[in-house]
Amino acid sequence: MKNVILFAVLFFSRNCFSQNIQDSNFIQSPITLETSNGEIYGTLTTPLNFTHGPVVLIIAGSGPTDRNGNNPMMKNNSLQQLAFGLANAGISSVRFDKRGIAASADAMKSESDLRFDDYIHDIKDWISLLKKDHRFSQVIVCGHSEGSLLGMIAANENADKYISIAGPGKPANETLREQLENQPEQVKNIAFPILDSLSAGITVSNPNPMLAALFRPSVQPYLISWFKYNPQTEIAKLKIPALILQGDQDLQVAVNDAQLLSNANKAALMHIIQGMNHILKIVPENNKNENIKTYSNPSKPISTELLKDIISFVKQ
Repeated sequence: MKNVILFAVLFFSRNCFSQNIQDSNFIQSPITLETSNGEIYGTLTTPLNFTHGPVVLIIAGSGPTDRNGNNPMMKNNSLQQLAFGLANAGISSVRFDKRGIAASADAMKSESDLRFDDYIHDIKDWISLLKKDHRFSQVIVCGHSEGSLLGMIAANENADKYISIAGPGKPANETLREQLENQPEQVKNIAFPILDSLSAGITVSNPNPMLAALFRPSVQPYLISWFKYNPQTEIAKLKIPALILQGDQDLQVAVNDAQLLSNANKAALMHIIQGMNHILKIVPENNKNENIKTYSNPSKPISTELLKDIISFVKQ
């Protein structure tokens, strides 16, 4: 399961953002978060001649997804395009490689020591770092996919606004159970008791080798720490303005997930974007092959409607 396999081959050069990069409308600069396990590397994108205004902290999704929305197998530049679109509208942003991913590989703990909360604490530290920068009037947390849950937990009592893009509406153990329902009965008979045990906070020794990639002992503590969080419970805690965005052509997260989040926080704004898939690109309706092709197409732009929604929300 891609949401669990967090330790894939790393391909991103640490020196890629060692120098400022200037476009016609914005500047990209390196920014670093110091942690006890090592440095987490990011990119600050600011409009030209920027002096004061809001900043959006962009949080990538699960697995080896880097700051630009890419992974070793697929390059689509979705989160980079989001940052550039914000900058062209006069809005600064920070995007970063999570610990263990790409340029931040050396900040990774051992697999058995890693917890979901480590990522939450990192995001809280990013928020604190940006809050100390007097150039930024507000810090808006924007999480994509798994980053949606991480962001909504970290944003509570720390950020000024919150944005969920393609965020799951159910706990990860429930989502995993739904995915396993499509497996043969033999697999379900082995997997469900393990899943039930982990959901109860109890590790399982010597899981069946057939499911080692998913339930190996070293990753079980991470799964337990992840399963305890319910996105509906967490978004209900938010007392800051919130925006929920979801595409209706998303192959990984359903429109119903956005509705669950909206129902849990009635004050949040919600917009379902017609034609948008999981990586924020507009695709033909109900065409899985064309949808998947966009995952490896960095030249295809992200949804203009998505950008407009986020820009409007940030500037409110």
